[in-house]
Amino acid sequence: MSGNMNLTLKVWRQNKGGDKGDFVTYKADEISPDMSFLEMLDVVNERLVKKQEDPIHFDHDCREGICGACSLYINGRPHGPKQGITTCQLHMRSFHDGQTIVVEPWRAEAFPVIKDLAVDRSAFDRIQQAGGFISVNTGGVPDANEIAIPKFVADEAFNAAECIGCGACVAACKNASAALFVSAKISQLALLPQGQPERYRRVQAMVAQMDEEGFGSCTNTGACEIECPKGISLTNINRMRRDYFNAKFFKEEEIH
Repeated sequence: MSGNMNLTLKVWRQNKGGDKGDFVTYKADEISPDMSFLEMLDVVNERLVKKQEDPIHFDHDCREGICGACSLYINGRPHGPKQGITTCQLHMRSFHDGQTIVVEPWRAEAFPVIKDLAVDRSAFDRIQQAGGFISVNTGGVPDANEIAIPKFVADEAFNAAECIGCGACVAACKNASAALFVSAKISQLALLPQGQPERYRRVQAMVAQMDEEGFGSCTNTGACEIECPKGISLTNINRMRRDYFNAKFFKEEEIH
């Protein structure tokens, strides 16, 4: 007995954005339980190519849980049944022989389908470009201990900076809100001294761009935090809201 698995895949196929899509059933036979989910899709695609059929299109890059590209909705959950991992870190031993697996793209108006399982997440890039940076001259690199930053503050900033922009938070939210992503990108700078000069301009610009992109409002249900592969905390959303509220009390020239 080989120990390999025979699976049934129901995969969303859509030629391009705006076209009508539908689920197509594929057999994924003789799959090793030690394969990653993306390696399993590679095997299925190799078999499709041999039959001169169009392979399944999906995003991937590093395959190490760093880039955030492997955005798949698997059996009703972003990145599949395991918590704290991306799709490329999901192994087939998380499923059982004979199981049917439903694979879909992120479902959000702000993430239009490019083809099949690949979506356009450039909305995140535009939100970052709106203010997720430091443009003031902070001078040369100081000595490590020259700027005293409490450890818990530094830890909070590092935790927020772990966000890889995969979009699982958007996929998990019933309103397709990007609040967790945006708040993480705001928090990683708002917590540090270098981020203070542009703190309120930043939050206003990034929230405005988030709304312009068509993301929904935060539901406060916490699904985003649960499904986030990096465990980004909801406390970042609270910080973003507080900064956005405080920005209203600053004169325009003080913000800019």
